[in-house]
Amino acid sequence: MRLLRKQPQAVIFLLLLTSCEDAENISDELITGNKGIVFNDKDFTTDDFSQETHGKLIAPNFSEVFPNDEVKRINIIINSDRWDLMMNNMTSLYGEPDQGGRPGGPPGGPPGGLDDDENPIMVPADIFYKDKQWYRVGVRFKGNSSLKSTWSRGLMKLSFKLDFDEFEDDYPQIDNQRFYGFKQLSLKNNFDDQSFLREKVVGEIFYEAGLVSAHTSFCEVYIDYGEGATYFGLYTIVEEMDDTVIKNQFSESDGTLYKPEGNGASFRKGSFNKDHFIKDTNEDDTDWSEIESLFSVLHSELRLSNPSVWQTQLDSIFDTQNFLKYLAYNTVLQNWDTYGRMTHNYFLYNNPNSKKFVWIPWDNNEALQTGKQGGALKLNFSNLTNNGDWPFIEYLYANQYYKSVYNKFVDESINGAFNKDLLTTKYNNYSQLINDSVLKEENKYTFLNSNGDFQSAISVLINHASQRNIAVKNY
Repeated sequence: MRLLRKQPQAVIFLLLLTSCEDAENISDELITGNKGIVFNDKDFTTDDFSQETHGKLIAPNFSEVFPNDEVKRINIIINSDRWDLMMNNMTSLYGEPDQGGRPGGPPGGPPGGLDDDENPIMVPADIFYKDKQWYRVGVRFKGNSSLKSTWSRGLMKLSFKLDFDEFEDDYPQIDNQRFYGFKQLSLKNNFDDQSFLREKVVGEIFYEAGLVSAHTSFCEVYIDYGEGATYFGLYTIVEEMDDTVIKNQFSESDGTLYKPEGNGASFRKGSFNKDHFIKDTNEDDTDWSEIESLFSVLHSELRLSNPSVWQTQLDSIFDTQNFLKYLAYNTVLQNWDTYGRMTHNYFLYNNPNSKKFVWIPWDNNEALQTGKQGGALKLNFSNLTNNGDWPFIEYLYANQYYKSVYNKFVDESINGAFNKDLLTTKYNNYSQLINDSVLKEENKYTFLNSNGDFQSAISVLINHASQRNIAVKNY
């Protein structure tokens, strides 16, 4: 069930996106307090619109939006009444926040009951980037457990989702509006990541390994909700899966993209539930038979009675090579907050070209560490619950051929995208790039307890890369 959005009409929400060096070119009246100011929300002309920057037909400009050598700056300005509306909505979803704002403290206040299908409200926003304006862009808070935890702690460093033509029915002027070819973008808050690098680096590891993965970049976020611009901290801009990832990393993009979440996402025998396989594309299609077929083949009796036939059948509908490469890299780099421990944080795309499901990793901020909730899986999966809870891991690793493929990719990882020398260079370069942005973070807008936490976290990542390279060699 989707929340109804209440939209006061005489309020404007401004979001300014610019490179840090361009921030001073923004007029002061756009970044100072606006409490009590009322705007005509629908009477405007799209003077800055151009096909190159705003048009739907141009190819996404990845070098503009996702550079690896730049920290962008975002200023979000919101009328105090609209901000109050968003805060009240968050309270209705999650309860009253703990006003202490302690990054490492326990959640405060009893949270409200949260429906996984119930997102925070989205409001129209204006975006400025390099002296150009994007109009009435949809903006909302995003996340599930990370959003709930951040809010409950009393921290205001919340993640956002942007949709550049969400409100085109209300504002015909922005029909098919894009941001350098992108319809949607996420601003992720690097939840509980004192290094600020996990989301970006893990995404790059997967991509460099030849797996489908979202592009990312760094940005500073400032928000003014009527009391002056406040630095909300360093965020990571993340490419949206159902927008440009599928369109640019597959030869055909009209297949169905599923975002599994819930018990069915484990693929345990008998757990299929169509509500646990939300369609992010082809949403009007009411047929889930392709997912049911994957369940059926995975749990076929042929797995034990005739393994070679089972392999052939599974390979015909599921890209097992892709999954085993993902599984190898994901296990080497240690990512506990996904399949094998959690029933979320991955996508399945039924590729029309190959007629096979492709496994796609998502949400990497908890990776590169031993982890919580029982910890990351061991390379030999000896700490996996081998009773059919996670059949894509248990069944494939028990098959001698699939195990040999997995082992090959494990060995490949430390000579390729997870090479410790490559990672050490990456960690050092990125930490220098974002150092000033990190050290500007302040209480209630940071997951750091002190400035020293950042450099300590970088050292932990460098040491982790060495330890995991040794673990692979021992395995």
